[in-house]
Amino acid sequence: MSIVREPSRDYIRIHDDSRRWAAIELRPGDIVISTPPKSGTTWTQGIVASLLWPDGDAPSGIGELSPWIEMQAIPIDDLAAQVAAQTHRRFLKSHSPGDCIPLAEDGKYIVVYRDGRDALVSWSNHRAKMRPEVVEIINNAAATHAGLEPLCNPWDGDMDVLFDEWATNCSPTTHLASWWPLRQEPFVLFVHYADLLADLRGEMQRIAGFLDLQVSDDQWPAVVERCHIDSMRDAAHEEGHIDFAFDGGASSFFNQGVNGRWEGVLSEPQLERYAAMVAELPDDAAAWLEHGSLGVGERPDGATI
Repeated sequence: MSIVREPSRDYIRIHDDSRRWAAIELRPGDIVISTPPKSGTTWTQGIVASLLWPDGDAPSGIGELSPWIEMQAIPIDDLAAQVAAQTHRRFLKSHSPGDCIPLAEDGKYIVVYRDGRDALVSWSNHRAKMRPEVVEIINNAAATHAGLEPLCNPWDGDMDVLFDEWATNCSPTTHLASWWPLRQEPFVLFVHYADLLADLRGEMQRIAGFLDLQVSDDQWPAVVERCHIDSMRDAAHEEGHIDFAFDGGASSFFNQGVNGRWEGVLSEPQLERYAAMVAELPDDAAAWLEHGSLGVGERPDGATI
């Protein structure tokens, strides 16, 4: 694998430790899906799986096919062995900023974003439904790192407390600030949640082109149908692994899948805090984070739509 940039810093948060990438031997053609939490991660993993297996014959569920590399609750030796044993084209999940993981010019990096206010509200649903025993596992796995504030367990619904937790562990602005300078690189593709909602097939075709994947005309209807939220929720119900982590299982994890949920939920002080986070971004990055490519009329690399 042709590494063009090694990590320049570590990203260690309550769930994540980017140093775990050192145990992963990258291969040419590997796909890395990097997102802030609750911004379309699992959706994009499902899209890539549907494109890799256009006949719908993926050998297992997304959780096994596309493991989360930085997840501290999984022993890294076990995860590295799992990834090394995979013989299909690999697509690996990451929540790390772009300067915290190895970048290879013969790899493919899909970075996915969502209006951060909606991501925050989605995180509140995520935390409200997360089982206490799972929160305990996360906190215990992170306890070896000094200075990490544990997740409150259980969360009592205080959105100010949640905002602190989210801004520390899930910040979309920190993530985007690291990837935005890479938007012209041919091995990086920017995807936005709002664009997926507005034109799922078009965005999936764009992802397929980026990954050099061929899907026949007669396969496309089923390939896209598998990636609608109801279909993904049903598939996750059948797989069952989400049931361990969340009350309500897949119905809680795939909650609504809509934009604008933050309106009437976040207070003015919370919106001001979020605006201060966004103000740290370049203007074009901030506009794209809120509206997506279809909303601003061009792609992050400057291509018009």
